[in-house]
Formats: sequence, structure tokens, C-alpha cells
Amino acid sequence: MNAVTTPATPPLEHLRRHPGRRVLLTGATIVTMDPGLGVLPRADLLIEGGRIAAVAPDLPIGDALVIDVTGSILAPGFVDTHRHAWEAQLRRSMPDVNDLGEYVMTTLAGIAPAYQPHDMYIGTKLAALTAIDSGITTMLDFSHNSRTAAHSDSAIQALLDTGIRAVHASMRPHFGDWDGQWPADLTRLKNTYFASGDQLLTLRLAVLATEEIAGPDLAYGPRLARVARDLGIGVSIDAVFGVPSSDAILGWAKEGILGPDVTLIHCTGLTGPAWRAMADAGAAVSLAPTSDAQIGLENAVPAIDEALTAGIRPGLSIDVEVALASDMFTQMRALHAIQRMRAVNAAYGTMDTPARIGVHDVLDFATLQGANSIGLGGVTGSLTPGKQADLLVVHAEDLNNMPLNDPIGTLVLGSDPRNIDAVFIAGQVRKWAGTVLDVDLPTLRQDVSDSRDRVLKAAHRS
Repeated sequence: MNAVTTPATPPLEHLRRHPGRRVLLTGATIVTMDPGLGVLPRADLLIEGGRIAAVAPDLPIGDALVIDVTGSILAPGFVDTHRHAWEAQLRRSMPDVNDLGEYVMTTLAGIAPAYQPHDMYIGTKLAALTAIDSGITTMLDFSHNSRTAAHSDSAIQALLDTGIRAVHASMRPHFGDWDGQWPADLTRLKNTYFASGDQLLTLRLAVLATEEIAGPDLAYGPRLARVARDLGIGVSIDAVFGVPSSDAILGWAKEGILGPDVTLIHCTGLTGPAWRAMADAGAAVSLAPTSDAQIGLENAVPAIDEALTAGIRPGLSIDVEVALASDMFTQMRALHAIQRMRAVNAAYGTMDTPARIGVHDVLDFATLQGANSIGLGGVTGSLTPGKQADLLVVHAEDLNNMPLNDPIGTLVLGSDPRNIDAVFIAGQVRKWAGTVLDVDLPTLRQDVSDSRDRVLKAAHRS
């Protein structure tokens, strides 16, 4: 990147010294994901006060710091709607996990009870920094190992320390000893960390759909809905699978506790009436394409066709790094390939014309719809003037992307984290020249290894 700055001042240094200065990114192809703005082949984007002030060709410079990003694509940051961040030390420790039960018993029942607050901090920090590196500017951390108040505090502090936009979705552990502080501790968390509505962190209640996995206390229902309503926070519901969850959804609809503030995760194998109830209530959906297919959750088919048929455009998520990839490019490509394969296969040998999603669809799911599905659609997810400046600068002339023919196709099918030159979150630079900032890699590497070794040793000793 080139810049017009004060004499002899490198652009990064200038950005760090003057965090509130107006910044004009110029010369890029801009993929706004705003339905009214679309794709601008060569245009400028102005950041002012942490927000997007304008997007258009040939914007006036004024007193802005000008950064020439010719040869790049500007795009909204990705939104990960569901990740169990505390597990990051255990990455790919069970890459060929056979089913949900094996994951639950190995990780949640076997290893999770060994986590101390510091381990929560290290895992969550590693996940958040990796998210930033791969272009995820917003991450919902489904933090379901809150054994004590200190465990929750440590997970939240890790999010704060990385500078990511994040949702802390709090849930008590499935198994093992814990302090019994949840969900009452949510009031303290809200007052301590979430007092302002204009900040990077947001609070949600995390629960399960039914009691099969961990008993009735974690299953969503009137009691937990009342907790969320009293706190004025949204609800993310994990493990939404099959007929039992379908029956639960119909019950929530009758009880009036299914609405736009509720996000249902996975949604594989649900019945038609359940989908209709979700659509009627305006409920949101988070799909986990690689998790559903690779681990084999319920029918193992990401529920994209069911969601679109019901009129619901879902967000996308990473889920568990113990078995899955950490980046949103993988999720988009997996969903794009699976849905199109199934559509053609269903119509094979007939005269039917299959309905296939495209690259614009999956990028929409990974950005704007992801933000909508966790209550942040008015804040992030598109390069719309007035929204927070959460954006990516992606090299379009690298070996794997040149020449730039279709910018959305390039983002979805060509790019990967190495092409992300810069990441801005709320107008603050978090990755520059391909490197995540403010990370002491040798220290982090040692902390991660030490935490993993301690946790595994303690888990195997118990």
C-alpha cells in the first residue's frame, strides 16, 4: 500500500499515532454487500470516527490520510456466528471425529473440566487472533465452559485484548464441577463489561435446544427466555437437530419465546412445520457447513435449502476447531459446493432445472446475513455509510487471484488468509502488510503449548 501522509511518516505509524484521523482508501474494487451500492469497480472509501463516512468514486481528500489500495478488493469483514473459542489449544486434535457423541465425550466431558481461567484466556485469545488474521472481524464466542465467574472474565478479557468485535455468548459447562453461578452471573457480566451499547463487545445467552446432551437445565424454555428478556439480550441456541428440536421449536413458538432475538444453530434434519414456525417468528439461523458435513450432525447436510425455502437467509459459523478449519473461506466454499452438488444430483436424469446458490449468496451469508443473525446488522456486515468500519483489504493481484475478473468470485473461490493485506475493525487497523498487529508470536506460541500440555495432563490424570 502507498500513502500520502505527513513527510517521511509510514502509513502504519501514522495510523497508530493518530487513531481518530480520517482515512481515505482509494483505487480499490469495492464489494460493499450493500444491496443499494453493489460492486464499485474503482472507488474510494472514507473512514471517519471509526465509521464508514462515504463510499464512491473520486471522493474529496480534504485532511484525510490517503492510502492507495489500487490492485486490491475492499470487502466487509466476515462474521463468524458461532465458535467455541476456548477450545483453540485443542485444534485438530480429533480431525476424523466420527460423530457428535465422540466429540462431546472426548472434549466436553473429558477435557473441558480441566480448564482453568487462564486456559480459557489463552484459547479464546488464540481463536480471536486467528479470526482476525483470516478476515473475520466479528466472532460470536459460544463460551460453554463457564465453570466459575473467573472463567467468564478470562474469556471476555481475551476478546478485549485482541480488539476483535465479538459477542460473548455465556453458558455453563455440560459436565463436571462448576460453581453454579450461571445464569445469575450474567447480570454481573453485563454491568461489568457490557454497560455501553456502542462498544466492540456484546452479550448473549447461550443455551441448547433440548435436554438430550446435558440435561434439562441447559435446554431453552420459558425460564431461560425470561433471563434473556430481563437482561435485554439475545439468545443463541446450539445443537438444533432433528425431530426433538423440531418439537421444541413448535413449543417455543406457542409459548411466544421464538423471535428475531433468537438464533438457532445447525438446524439439520428439522421438519417442515418447524421451519415454518421459525420463519413466522422471524428467528435467525446460523449454519456450520463443515461441522454438519464432516462430523455428521443429524443428516449431515447443511440446511441451506430448507432455510432459503422458508425465506431465511442464514449466517455461517466455524464451530469447533478440534476437528475443523478456522477460516470463513472454507465455510463459504464448502456450502457453495455442497448445495450445488445436491441440487444437480436431485435433478439428474430429469428435465428439472435445479436451484443453485452462487458466490454472491455465500458471501452474503458470511457478511451481512451473519451480522443480521446475531443482532449486529445495523453495525457491521456491509460497507454501508454509517456502519462501523469493519473491512478487509484483499490483494487481487497475487498469484492465486490475478487477473481480477469477478471480484466476488475472487473473494469466495480464489482468496485465502495470505491475501488479506489489512484488516480494520471500527476503523482501527488490526492487520497490516499481512501481519496481525500487537502479537508476540514466540510468547503466544509458548503460552498455547503450555496451556494445552497442562490441560491434557490434568484431564488424563482425573
